[in-house]
Amino acid sequence: MMANLFSSFDPATSKLFSLNWLSILLFIFVSPPSFWLIPSRWSFSWISMLLSLHKEFKILIKAKNSKGTTLIFVSLFTFILMNNFLGLFPYIFTVSSHMSFTLALSLPLWLSFMLFGWIKNTNHMFAHLVPQGAPSALLPFLVLVETISNIIRPGTLAIRLTANMIAGHLLLTLLGSSGPSLNFWMSSILIMAQILLLVLETAVSMIQAYVFSVLATLYSSEST
Repeated sequence: MMANLFSSFDPATSKLFSLNWLSILLFIFVSPPSFWLIPSRWSFSWISMLLSLHKEFKILIKAKNSKGTTLIFVSLFTFILMNNFLGLFPYIFTVSSHMSFTLALSLPLWLSFMLFGWIKNTNHMFAHLVPQGAPSALLPFLVLVETISNIIRPGTLAIRLTANMIAGHLLLTLLGSSGPSLNFWMSSILIMAQILLLVLETAVSMIQAYVFSVLATLYSSEST
């Protein structure tokens, strides 16, 4: 029996070393071995998905010299997607529900974009602080607003992914904890509701990985 509602998100299971964070590496075993040896339907579908993401991210970047730039965002999407999926399995720690994981992904990306943009394209970065056609009286206020919105970007990226993963897992935990006290018919309804919520969480896992990588791509396009 859990001590409290949030104990399912507690990474500490050992006083010496927590094995929960090792679930980050489990996606290596999920990747099909045939991807590296003989092409199969699974590998072909995987390659087609990666190529579709590459084409979409290339459009979002809008840079002439963008060869290989989309690789980091496609890899980011794959990494987050695998970890989100693994968190749906029983007794596997959901690493994407912790800010220490999501912020470690968003903050280095944002810092690299900002450093590159302000060093290489200083005038372009200053132009982003002032919307085109804005009144002169509102310029100081608009610069302040744009600066604050730019600074909080890594936090909003991390919080968006963490909050969406926590919300679904908490709802599943809340419904599942009431199961032993229900009769047969109510338990059957509860199981059906849990299955539907699990399907919804699967869709949320894909959507949040896509949103995270697309927003990171858009942030990079502003600095080039």
